[in-house]
Amino acid sequence: MRSRYTAYVRENIAYLKETLWPKYQAGFDFAATARWASENHWTGLNVIETGKGSEVDRDGTVLFEAKYLSGGILQTHRENSRFRKKSGRWYYVEAI
Repeated sequence: MRSRYTAYVRENIAYLKETLWPKYQAGFDFAATARWASENHWTGLNVIETGKGSEVDRDGTVLFEAKYLSGGILQTHRENSRFRKKSGRWYYVEAI
């Protein structure tokens, strides 16, 4: 989760696509994601809770809040994300 947040901060949209579950990569909207990342000023990430996600797990969840400035107003994006591991690498699957 932290690496994906950093990718939004650095506008590394290719990384966001690469770390998306392979089944969903073909439908990834690169332009819209790039626009959202660049239009906001990211100010912090708080991981609230994790479920599973250890080396022996195949699935895991991360409840987080990402704060950002949008139009001069501080916003909070709160999400419980599901991740899945394939060939030793973690991928973002969906918000649950």
